Amino acid sequence: MPVTAMALPEGLDPELRLARLRDSLRRGARRVEQARPLTAEGRLVRMVGLTLEAEGVRMPVGGRCRVVSAGGAEVEAEVVGFSGERVFLMPVGDISGLTPNARVIPTQHAREARVGEALLGRVLDGAGRPLDGLPPPDCEASVSLNGRPLNPLARRPIHEPLDVGVRAINGLLTVGRGQRMGLFAGSGVGKSVLLGMMTRYTNADVTVVGLIGERGREVNEFVQNILGPEGMARAVVVAVPADHPPLMRLHGAMLATSIAEYFRDQGLNVLLLMDSLTRFAQAQREISLAIGEPPATKGYTPSVFARLPHLVERAGNSDRGEGTMTAFYTVLTEGDDQNDPIADAARAILDGHVVLSRRIAEAGRYPAIDIEASVSRLMNEIADPGQIQAARLFKQIYATYQQNRDLISVGAYQKGADPRVDAAIQYYPHLEQYLSQDMREAVDFKESLRALDALMNEEA
Repeated sequence: MPVTAMALPEGLDPELRLARLRDSLRRGARRVEQARPLTAEGRLVRMVGLTLEAEGVRMPVGGRCRVVSAGGAEVEAEVVGFSGERVFLMPVGDISGLTPNARVIPTQHAREARVGEALLGRVLDGAGRPLDGLPPPDCEASVSLNGRPLNPLARRPIHEPLDVGVRAINGLLTVGRGQRMGLFAGSGVGKSVLLGMMTRYTNADVTVVGLIGERGREVNEFVQNILGPEGMARAVVVAVPADHPPLMRLHGAMLATSIAEYFRDQGLNVLLLMDSLTRFAQAQREISLAIGEPPATKGYTPSVFARLPHLVERAGNSDRGEGTMTAFYTVLTEGDDQNDPIADAARAILDGHVVLSRRIAEAGRYPAIDIEASVSRLMNEIADPGQIQAARLFKQIYATYQQNRDLISVGAYQKGADPRVDAAIQYYPHLEQYLSQDMREAVDFKESLRALDALMNEEA
């Protein structure tokens, strides 16, 4: 009721009448503040593939909407672009049942993730919903899916080696706490197995696993066989298989990174494993091509190469607390092409790469690490001089054998022609033995260095 129409008793004292009037005004102001704002709805005017086009709605890029058809079908979608008065939406779920002129209703949902210790031991989808049949985790905090910008000068330096339980990596490609490494391999070469070994054997307080765009069968195998009950107790798994919409695959990678950032900022040592960075890039390519962005390199759009560093740079050490966040990203080199656009871009933004070779895998040596093509850019900063010298000598002997492999295999090399080749032939079996490791065998950092030192001192 308007204030001017309120009936106040005529006989009241003027001051009391004024106090009641002020109280009524305050109650009215509170009701106005609590009233739901008017929402301008739009309508769905076009749908091509997974791209929805709406008119009459004004939403920022990244905003969320509900698309509701007359038949009751409802889909959540996110704004991914616009052109003139039209807004491009990408659905988060199944689009079955949508009809022309469906209502497009903006929502207030922010791109946030609920985080907390209740996530440990859980398996989630890209939206943070449980996949393990348990109730939603009761989390006490929220963080942005996009992370927060970090001052590069404020990041804590990397100075401590990380034990990953794999002898070849510990000894020859030493990784530091807070480093970002890539696992580069073609299909079926063993990158998921190597990732599983590091998941089980790496010394970390919390492990966050992002299974992005891979086969759905691998999710249960990873949880049951690779992590197991003991590993899951300190792990969080975010699984978005290949049959999910591309936007959900993007959100899955961002959610896994946000969860890892949260635990890192709590002062914990976090291991982030993402399988794979290539599927993340392919999801972004699908979205950008669908809204009309022109391709640049082998079908990949410019926005793909802008998204990759935005995701990867969130890993590493932070500017707050003592926590660390070490990240391993698998990169699928299509056709075993190490110059694949995504592989090339990933090499430029990561702190090193471990290359798995199909030739070595077919020869029966696992993990199939190509030690010549692999590098850890921080090894010289965190390893002691003795280990660096031994690793350099190991690679020199190994490279000498590989360079003369054809001559040796056909019997064309004559013993004594080159002392370096003679030494390489003598020690090559021992080098191969050092690089070989069963997937159920864990070799700690000290044992890896002891074996390397013993092998190289024997050679010297």
